[in-house]
Amino acid sequence: MAKAPPYPLMIGPIHPALKEPTMFKFTLEGERVLDADLQPGFNHRGIEYLGMKRNPLQVLHLTERVCGICSAAHQFVFTRAVEHAAVIQPTERADYLRVLIAELERIHSHLLWAGVAGHELGFDSVLYYTWKIREDVQDILEILTGNRVNHSYYIFGGVRRDVSDEGIAKARKILQGYKKLEDTVLNIFLSDPTIAHRTRDVGTLTYDNAIKLCACGPLTRGAGVKKDVRFSWPCAAYGDMKNDFKVVIPSDYGYPNKGDIFSQVVVRLHETFEAIRMCDWVLDNLPKGPITSEPNLSALLMAKLRMAEGEAVARVEAPRGEDIHYVRLKKGKMEIDSWKVRVPTYGNIMSWITMFKDAQIADIPIIIASIDPCIGCMDRVTVVDGDSGKEKVLGMDEIKRLADRRARGWK
Repeated sequence: MAKAPPYPLMIGPIHPALKEPTMFKFTLEGERVLDADLQPGFNHRGIEYLGMKRNPLQVLHLTERVCGICSAAHQFVFTRAVEHAAVIQPTERADYLRVLIAELERIHSHLLWAGVAGHELGFDSVLYYTWKIREDVQDILEILTGNRVNHSYYIFGGVRRDVSDEGIAKARKILQGYKKLEDTVLNIFLSDPTIAHRTRDVGTLTYDNAIKLCACGPLTRGAGVKKDVRFSWPCAAYGDMKNDFKVVIPSDYGYPNKGDIFSQVVVRLHETFEAIRMCDWVLDNLPKGPITSEPNLSALLMAKLRMAEGEAVARVEAPRGEDIHYVRLKKGKMEIDSWKVRVPTYGNIMSWITMFKDAQIADIPIIIASIDPCIGCMDRVTVVDGDSGKEKVLGMDEIKRLADRRARGWK
């Protein structure tokens, strides 16, 4: 009997399996994926361009809108980049509080991902359970910052709000409750035969490909690559705590570093409870003192930021992976002169191509969800030729030319 020829399958840009718009083009043989290609560009918001029309204090609020789940991470790294460029030194207490909020956000993000993964596997009882316990960390964030999402907590030179003794006591109580749930949560995900069947040897990213494709975050650590900005380039309080904690990879917990979806489950779950212990460490070692070195925001904007000149790159380990912001300030100019954001998803999307190879159609949704994609914060514009209406591929020379034009204000 003649073998059926390969056939195409298009998923997106709008599809029940996708929470955000992007296009996947699969070549299938029966149920097996032979090849895959992806086409982003449906959700470009021009947020960097908007930022270059505003002063640094106004851009702080924009940075939180880059991504809702990693809102604190983006504000954290943008704040650090501007501080480096303008030579502003945050206080020691602020450095500890910054890390506290960053790790609380990691807990909430990883639990959200675990619930989404359960949903994509058709295991909605896992979704309901993980999202139920995720409410507790949202409560801590609301107690400490006033908001459950988009906390508006980071400011140049420190943080906007101090934490009270009452708030610390409530946070400790909730964190203690999470510690009691550790065995239960690990057992639900790592001992269930259905989850194991749907995630083991599925969506595999090898150690070599993780490095070659510049993957980051839990995705690359699942393959055994010890790549974590908190430990390789520690900032704020991470430098003080790095000897008490370590990069999470599966082999440290008795699992092989396969780089499959099960490995990512292992990494994210253990990172969740490691982050809980980090929060406890911060609360135990929180230094006294002011929460900002620049309490007068008007003076900060006019005297420090407006007269600053320089450029800087800053990195933090967002829940999804390495988050990079580049900032350039120009003396006498109120607005940001240049701002570039490299989000974790932008570094991880090429890994999809190898992860889809030889997968089954039914595995496509969980492979897509496995890297915890955020298309809204990653998406870049697709260039279309105005005369022909066809998509245009830009070479390196043209990209450099356009980048140079943008740096000069598109003159």
